[in-house]
Amino acid sequence: MSEADEQTEPRTRESLAADLRRLGLRPGSVVLVHSSLSSLGWVCGGPVVVVQALLDVLGPAGTLVVPTHTGVNSDPAGWVNPPVPESWWPVIRAHMPPFDPALTPSTAVGVIPETVRNWPGAVRSDHPRTSFAALGARAKEVTADHRLDSGLGDESPLGRVYALDGDILLLGVGHGNNTSMHLAEYRTPDSPVAEHAAAVRTAAGEREWATWTEVDVDSDDFTRLGADFDAAHHPSIGLVGSARCTLARQREVVDFAVGWLKENRRRT
Repeated sequence: MSEADEQTEPRTRESLAADLRRLGLRPGSVVLVHSSLSSLGWVCGGPVVVVQALLDVLGPAGTLVVPTHTGVNSDPAGWVNPPVPESWWPVIRAHMPPFDPALTPSTAVGVIPETVRNWPGAVRSDHPRTSFAALGARAKEVTADHRLDSGLGDESPLGRVYALDGDILLLGVGHGNNTSMHLAEYRTPDSPVAEHAAAVRTAAGEREWATWTEVDVDSDDFTRLGADFDAAHHPSIGLVGSARCTLARQREVVDFAVGWLKENRRRT
């Protein structure tokens, strides 16, 4: 049975906007969206319509934020899925193209973030591994000054969304995809750190293989963390199209996660 056969009607810009309003998405808010297009069902117009529906609800004073991460721009010594021969590592380090906010495609975050990234007026933070793109009134503020050693920390768009008291929308995905929980890792004392590397473009326009140290993030327990958050805070949960979605204040998620990690995550 096809996806369309399981629906009574197609999803449209208007129907998705109505579902988002019913879930509680507010005009003028800053919202970080993690998404799965396929979870919404058959959408008439695909990812463009989803973005249009989000912008319709947020209005001109709102801001849409999405992850546009580029994990492939990293040290090949750490690649495991799949790995590459060790003899290739020096070549990759020497020839990986430098991150370019305008050109470098995002990877493993879905088609909706890529659609936002290419949207007229979109701006993107300048981090070679964990950039974010944004549209709307606070887009430049959210994406500015993304520090290399704070990929998902306070000096990143996650920290800006927190400062602006923004929301998280899990659009057909679970808390395992909730990147804001990584901000809690940066705020948790004694979080482990690791060395990272990527190809970057210097202020002079030259390519450089850069290395830096920052928190070594781990999302393996985020599903359990998210279930405990839902039980404690009862965020808005409902359907957008066919997708089960969660809308929550980011500050509540991050603050809860800091306490949860201190209590439940054991360091070896």
